[in-house]
Amino acid sequence: MLIVIFCTGTQVPAQSLQGLTIIPDTSYANWSAYQKELKVHPYISLVEKRKMPGIREKNNIVFCNINDRKLRLDVFYPTKKIENKRTAIIMIHGGGWRSGSRLQHHPLAQHLAALGYTVFTPEYRLSTEALYPAAIYDVKSAVKWARANAKKYKIDLDKIVVAGFSAGGQLAALAGNTNGLAAFDGNACHKNSSSKVNAIIDLDGTLSFVHPESGEGDDSKRKSAATLWFGYSKKENYELWEKASPLTYAGKSSVPTLFINSAVARMHAGRNDYIKILDDHKIYNEVHSFDNSPHSFILFNPWFAPTVNYIDEFLKKVFNVPANKYFE
Repeated sequence: MLIVIFCTGTQVPAQSLQGLTIIPDTSYANWSAYQKELKVHPYISLVEKRKMPGIREKNNIVFCNINDRKLRLDVFYPTKKIENKRTAIIMIHGGGWRSGSRLQHHPLAQHLAALGYTVFTPEYRLSTEALYPAAIYDVKSAVKWARANAKKYKIDLDKIVVAGFSAGGQLAALAGNTNGLAAFDGNACHKNSSSKVNAIIDLDGTLSFVHPESGEGDDSKRKSAATLWFGYSKKENYELWEKASPLTYAGKSSVPTLFINSAVARMHAGRNDYIKILDDHKIYNEVHSFDNSPHSFILFNPWFAPTVNYIDEFLKKVFNVPANKYFE
């Protein structure tokens, strides 16, 4: 059991452990999302993993061991040898902080590796086994592990990217906006390695749990995913919900950010406020939105290929990498 370490300074009720079932939640998966969205968008097709020439894949690599809980990741990278070091992307899956798996973005990892990137798809402790802030500790540990293994995977330490979809997008944005804040690192793994990231890719992940645009925390019918993750409702511990919001930390130390969003407005709560802060500090950012698209757009055609292109063009721009540089 994880005890939240952030002190709120106000009287709050005991943290609810209702979400700690220790039973994996498999309700959100690529296929189930496809079956659901097909009813509304009959023209879509599910992007599936396939064999791709020139791509190497290594699976089940343990990047952190917490009380005998082995956290694993998979890595995808080009087989072609190059002189220049590669940009690394740590790709965080979605699923409401409660469901989903690191397999979710294997197709995306394959396609990005084909463009010359090294892509890591780590797991993190979901709310069935550990409450907030365990997940952000795990994401930071994955970044630290990537940095510690930069030489092995020929990674440029100035080009570490954290990306994520939905809950993973929120975690990516939180990781990228808390560079240097020790409270978010935890103390489990790779203490001598930095968790700094140089860019963020947010695919429909909320930037604020407490913003007026946010849809998180509606417990009127059942406890929301965020309430189960925090162990507190928004009313019970507003300050904790605010402290878990990436928007809270946006400022002069933020990093270039790419937003790729669906047509579901509540999924990018706080985005405009965040962009204004980045603009005020002259920090590069981009926004791309797909009209009439579902929240899980990243899993399906026709939105998959444009998303890959947006990511590639963004990273080439912010890291000043000419087109096709990786394969010259």
